[in-house]
Amino acid sequence: MKKTTGFDRSKTRNWRPATQAVRGGTWRSEHGETSEALFLTSGYTYDSAEEVAARFAGEAQGMTYSRLQNPTAAMLEERIALMEGAEACRTQATGMAAMTTALLCQLSAGDHVVAAKAAFGSCRWLVDTLLPRFAIETSVVDGRDLDAWKAAIKPNTKLFFFETPANPTMDIVDLQAVCDLAEAHGITTVVDNAFATAALQRPLEFGADVVAYSATKLMEGQGRVLAGAVCGTEKFINEVLLPFQRNTGPNLSPFNAWVVLKGLETLDLRARRQSENALAVGKAIEGRVRRILHPGLASHPQHNLAMRQMDGCGPIFSFFLEDRAQAMAFLNALELVDISNNIGDARSLCCHPASTTHYGVSAEARADMGIEEGMLRINIGLEDPRDLIADLDQALTKVGL
Repeated sequence: MKKTTGFDRSKTRNWRPATQAVRGGTWRSEHGETSEALFLTSGYTYDSAEEVAARFAGEAQGMTYSRLQNPTAAMLEERIALMEGAEACRTQATGMAAMTTALLCQLSAGDHVVAAKAAFGSCRWLVDTLLPRFAIETSVVDGRDLDAWKAAIKPNTKLFFFETPANPTMDIVDLQAVCDLAEAHGITTVVDNAFATAALQRPLEFGADVVAYSATKLMEGQGRVLAGAVCGTEKFINEVLLPFQRNTGPNLSPFNAWVVLKGLETLDLRARRQSENALAVGKAIEGRVRRILHPGLASHPQHNLAMRQMDGCGPIFSFFLEDRAQAMAFLNALELVDISNNIGDARSLCCHPASTTHYGVSAEARADMGIEEGMLRINIGLEDPRDLIADLDQALTKVGL
């Protein structure tokens, strides 16, 4: 591979996803390094005053300041865009920085947003608390119900916002149907794809306009750094998102960008193995727990839809014990699986959403979303699934199940 092949879309667009995840976006310096270089710099120097003026005016290519561009971040952005099937991508410091940027960069006072009610707690806070502070009207609907999306549309509806699968209820939104509805009404769709990533689901192929990520999760995959990303058309990224990001500064550090680049090299392998492991674990405990919400299991009410639009079930699912006390006792009985509110990690992690990820959501909203006091969410990692099943088995036995 030549030094700049990773940025040559005429070649890289023809690579298969696993190849794109390893080599897409790679740009080698004059040293010809095999691993992407880490550019720890805040600014850049120029050979002439005319050169820097031309760069700032957009008349010449090149870096100007790391709040706008950084070579390491640029490599990650090209790789994510390529994997996503997007024209462009911009990275952000965290997943929530990505969600906030994706929304606020295109909304103004008087606009209306329709969001799926099942969402990560901080995403619900954006919809329920932050946007209304800026006179942006919001409505939440059952994302599984196309008629609910239709009924919520108003003359000033600007944007649909949802994640699928949803955190932690594993609701599946029909990407094609909701995106088609949005397009018919001139509404922009913003999809949080963190639970699946492009390895398992590509929302743009179903008509989504913008895809946002917590790259902290499955993309990075080993619990090391925080990162976010937003993908879309070049026009959206450069003319709508970039001015917001340039002037508000939620940028990803070069080091974190480099770590995510390394994570993406194994994303295809991890996503598929973790999906296989999650399915095996889900099948093993399905008869032991009160209820399980696992998109890979036939018992999931939207199993067929999930399998039509996903390339695997993903590593995450939720299950229900009797109440908070039993859920807490189960967590305390785990010996191998860690108690942690993260997801996408190569290690198996389990948490109690009502007291962690969705603690900041009102009890009424949690109940409306289906987050019960006995609900547990688990991220299945790369351990041998037999060891995970054994650990869950002994924990369930200790709580009387």
